[in-house]
Amino acid sequence: MSTPNAAVELMRLNLECRPDKAAYFCGDHALTYRDLDLAGRRFAQLLQASGITPGERVVIALPDCFAFPIAFLGCLLTGAMAVAAGSSHRDEDLAHIASDSGARLLVSHTEDARHHAAICHGIRQLVCNDYGPLTDDVCPAAFTAPHQPSTGDFAYMLYSSGSTGKPKGIPHRHASLLLPCDFVGDKVLGITGDDVIFSTSKLSFCYGLINSFSLPLHFGATAILYPGKPDVRSILYIIKQRKPSIFFSVPTVFRHIALSCAEPEIKLPMRLCCSAGEALPVALFKEWQRLTGLEIIDGIGASELSHHFICNPPGHAIAGSTGRVVPGYRVRLVNDNGNDVPSGSEGNLLVSGETRAPHYWNLPEKSRTTMLPDGYTRTGDIFWERDGYYYYRGRSDDMIKVDAQWVSPVIVEEALRSHPAVVECAVAAVSVCGLARPGAFVVLAPGMEQTPGLTHELAEHLKSRLPDYMCPARFRFLDDLPRTSTGKIKRSGLREHIHHEAPSSGTSE
Repeated sequence: MSTPNAAVELMRLNLECRPDKAAYFCGDHALTYRDLDLAGRRFAQLLQASGITPGERVVIALPDCFAFPIAFLGCLLTGAMAVAAGSSHRDEDLAHIASDSGARLLVSHTEDARHHAAICHGIRQLVCNDYGPLTDDVCPAAFTAPHQPSTGDFAYMLYSSGSTGKPKGIPHRHASLLLPCDFVGDKVLGITGDDVIFSTSKLSFCYGLINSFSLPLHFGATAILYPGKPDVRSILYIIKQRKPSIFFSVPTVFRHIALSCAEPEIKLPMRLCCSAGEALPVALFKEWQRLTGLEIIDGIGASELSHHFICNPPGHAIAGSTGRVVPGYRVRLVNDNGNDVPSGSEGNLLVSGETRAPHYWNLPEKSRTTMLPDGYTRTGDIFWERDGYYYYRGRSDDMIKVDAQWVSPVIVEEALRSHPAVVECAVAAVSVCGLARPGAFVVLAPGMEQTPGLTHELAEHLKSRLPDYMCPARFRFLDDLPRTSTGKIKRSGLREHIHHEAPSSGTSE
């Protein structure tokens, strides 16, 4: 049985009604829907000329520039499975993604191409600049027959970090790109073709992919792309320049914007400010509303479900709540025995919906424990519910979610142990201004002394080896690490050492 090709569905009305409207802004440049279609077809023709057949994986390791949606669109048109990797992965993670997915082709930016080629041995490479592939020896008109997927065909795959530290593949079908437009974009946010959308979350994450690809194309809106790291100065410049009406971001960015404002209030062009990735602190919700006159629409989604399944309704957002169940999804809160808990009681969050990934890639055991046979997905989150609104209470495991990205303690611990002053260490979540951040608990080698200089040295050691979001925001030095009766590190015991709000990165107690 066939199913709609997401690329065809997302582009059809735009080509009929608004071909010369800007689909994307990036810097000072615009990409129209007509040019997006031509570039996507050219990319599809390049894939076919390279021998890529439906179902084969193509890793898109690009920053958020025009080339990313062009490549993604081209993959969908040919039936190739787009592996949205982005450009910010650690070398070992990108190598794992390429190998684990069985990729036939790696799409790299000119600035990263040589390095990527060294990391991903034996995989053919297609090099792009900001505007698409460097090669231009194919005719887009030659591509005339988009792939007609069956209901079981996969359209794309995301990679999300797991408890072992290795990213795990999450394959999705075409419907996972289309249904969130109706479920969230229409029924919750009321997006229209008049909107200009700016998401600081990148296209390689589920939140950013739907925000910057599916939603603008479905509604004929315009999206803003920013290839760099979303620092406050750049974000505010883009907001002033492009005047987005909808802003998607994470709590940390909202906090940094608020702290950067020296005036008693700030005028912003947005009609909607949306947050996800981690719980939104009540104080930040209230401060943003006082400062801007706008509420922050908090929600929660997962790579396994494609996008939001719980979200606050605009105009009725409740501080401290993640919101109500998004139409199109079903939610249960259950105890450890799988039985539903009463309203007002904490429970493990299970979610069911048509955008659910059927399994993890090459991880059958993890798939069995997460994608349950009754159609529900075990999210690993703890929630409680009151009057139809859901409230986040934490994770059921030890992973730490920072700015919409999972941090594995194992990876941080390995990097920290590589410093000669560290004999033992553990990493667990600590609270920094109401947000979860990695905290490092360190046992020093004999003869080493705790000093501010050593703390700074450890912080710099990690910054040279890890992305910023993985670096500990706090260091605590202990004589011994708390352990369970079986000898495992007791992370709950680590958290008992923290009683106050944490100071800034690289400090110690």
